Amino acid sequence: MSQADLLAQDPVFQLKGSMLAITVMELAHNDLERLDLQLSEKVALAPAFFSNTPLVLALDKLPEGEGELDLAALMAVCRKHGLRTLAIRANRDTDIAAAEALDLPVLPPSGARERRIELEPPKPVEPPKPVEPEVKPTRVISHPVRGGQQIYAQGGDLIVLAPVSAGAELLADGNIHIYAPMRGRALAGVKGNLGARIFCQQLGAELLSIAGQYKVAEDLRRDPLWGKPVQVSLVADVLNIIRL
Repeated sequence: MSQADLLAQDPVFQLKGSMLAITVMELAHNDLERLDLQLSEKVALAPAFFSNTPLVLALDKLPEGEGELDLAALMAVCRKHGLRTLAIRANRDTDIAAAEALDLPVLPPSGARERRIELEPPKPVEPPKPVEPEVKPTRVISHPVRGGQQIYAQGGDLIVLAPVSAGAELLADGNIHIYAPMRGRALAGVKGNLGARIFCQQLGAELLSIAGQYKVAEDLRRDPLWGKPVQVSLVADVLNIIRL
């Protein structure tokens, strides 16, 4: 992006391009606090452009009655935002005297016609839409799941229509349904889905888990529904087992 693309007019000052690739900042007011705020906005748009940029301060277009300008303070504001003042352009005696006291060159008022280039305001950036979880089709297993096997339904539910042996492991991001004796391990909501459930036709599991909360066989055997059809849900971080 060129310097000319970043020059603009605003209520406090105007930035203009020149043939010598030196930025001319034409003041329309001498309110340094407002100038500081305006420059902050400009720097936010293009920080690289305002890094050690040579500058001519044009004071000759200040409206009459603006009052005396604190040139040293003005240069300090510019320097704060990366603009290095090389000279001023002035016609008021007070401004010229201030520049001479600071050993700053004074250029005569400009009668040349300058081309103003408007800086388009930044387009509002829309916040990124939340990423919706990928939902995949339900995975259906119709054959027995042997000990040592692991079956994972990523992004969805898992349905098993055959017995699950001890040592087998079922995992799902969603719910798990076992329409047969269940003797292995079943872990539903493995990515933190607190609403996931486990449905089991005959509870005999080594371990049941929902969203990281679990019960092992030692606890499950003490449940009066051991060996019965059950559904398991998570209530206040505790597995709740009820009759199916």
